Amino acid sequence: MIPILLPEQLRSLDAASCERLGEIALMRAAGTRIATCIDELLPRGGRVLAFAGPGNNGGDAFAALAALGKQHERVVIELPVGKRSAARSDAQERATASGVRTIAWTETEARDAALARAELFVDGLYGTGARLPLDATVRDAVAAIVERTLPCVAIDMPTGLDARTGAVPGIAVRAHLTVALGALVPAHLLDPARDFVGRLVLADIGLPPELLAAIPPRFVTFDAASARAAMPQRGERADKRSAGSLLAIAGSAQFPGAAVLCARAAARAGAGYVTVAAPASALASLRAHLIEEIVVEIPADLQEASALLRDLEARHRALAIGPGLGLADDIGELVRERLATTNLPAVVDASALFHLAKHLDILRGRAAILTPHEGEFARLSGEGSVRPGTRVERLRSFVERTEVTTLLKGRDTLVEDGSRSYINPSGTNALATAGSGDVLTGVIGALLARGCTPFQAGALGAFWHGRAGQAAQRQREIGVVASDIIESLGNALR
Repeated sequence: MIPILLPEQLRSLDAASCERLGEIALMRAAGTRIATCIDELLPRGGRVLAFAGPGNNGGDAFAALAALGKQHERVVIELPVGKRSAARSDAQERATASGVRTIAWTETEARDAALARAELFVDGLYGTGARLPLDATVRDAVAAIVERTLPCVAIDMPTGLDARTGAVPGIAVRAHLTVALGALVPAHLLDPARDFVGRLVLADIGLPPELLAAIPPRFVTFDAASARAAMPQRGERADKRSAGSLLAIAGSAQFPGAAVLCARAAARAGAGYVTVAAPASALASLRAHLIEEIVVEIPADLQEASALLRDLEARHRALAIGPGLGLADDIGELVRERLATTNLPAVVDASALFHLAKHLDILRGRAAILTPHEGEFARLSGEGSVRPGTRVERLRSFVERTEVTTLLKGRDTLVEDGSRSYINPSGTNALATAGSGDVLTGVIGALLARGCTPFQAGALGAFWHGRAGQAAQRQREIGVVASDIIESLGNALR
């Protein structure tokens, strides 16, 4: 997994790296990486205007323009600055020597002329060290960027965002591209800040990897390469059961499709053997749509149903429970009875969450993962209403209280196990379609069956599901349905 650092952790990493490698060398490396990104946006050259704040983020802006080729017209608007660091002074001297023009913020006539000529902005005002609320001068500089609809490259992070929480408490730069230097912070991936980040590039500027590895991250994420590396591998001599066997207790007369989607997604996510146990009223529909998967009837009598499911559980490695089961009292009794007694790792979704809302102690400390959306989470946590902007804190508090790993769905899907939080970077609005959550349950269930822990299964499942949604959207600009997501799973991590 890729670590996500808190702002103070990133400052410590920067300080230790500067002590070992030298601040000037690191700023020059940062400038080169930023310049490469600018060149990609303006490959034939253009008029680049950078805003340099008072600290080393401003120094990075000078270093970037110094590293740009002379095919660009390069201007820096410098905000008032106190004592310059040696690295910033070096960057400014190199920028001036290479032909970069510097305009003081107070030179209003020259500043306005430069703003009128610019084709691309570089935000080097504050980065991850921003003090909020912004002071008047920085706020005016941000307003100058925001008022014009030009592409903007942000250094480290767009100015105006809360690096720790992802909040946007006031005016903020909306970047076309953000270059994160060496490490990520939560705001790069959390709503609402991620709307302002644009395309995110994690740039390697040569920070010693052992220094980064020594920092225990509270947050983690995936990219395609790290997700592929984390994927459980099927053994050369695996049979269908050792490849991952999943029992799904799912479906009803009203919602048979939820069970179908869950089972098919599990199979596409690598489970070698999938069994669906469902009430008699759902069997005809399930058997008409499931060819590779086994369909078993759940008896109406609770004792008979429990005995059957107990026998089935003994022959499977993981349990998925909830999709399409419905809200009837007898189903609730069955859900609680099985979750209280099963030894299988379980993913709990949809109807099962409803039936467990007042009985979460059943799962305390167990190998299970809950997968609610915001409305279901409000019911589970007892909040009664959704409070936007506090998702990380609310989820962490809930997991610490219940001791159950939980995935909270959303555009910035989160997975929390009490010791760390995963922030999901993948996904698309194409996932906002009926049955998408049932697909996710099947994927997570398959990963549990293949040997992942609940946290690993939730994080990897969320990333894979999001990438499959993106792949499906590339095939169909509109009209993506849940079955399209399933069919895209196979190639989603390439």
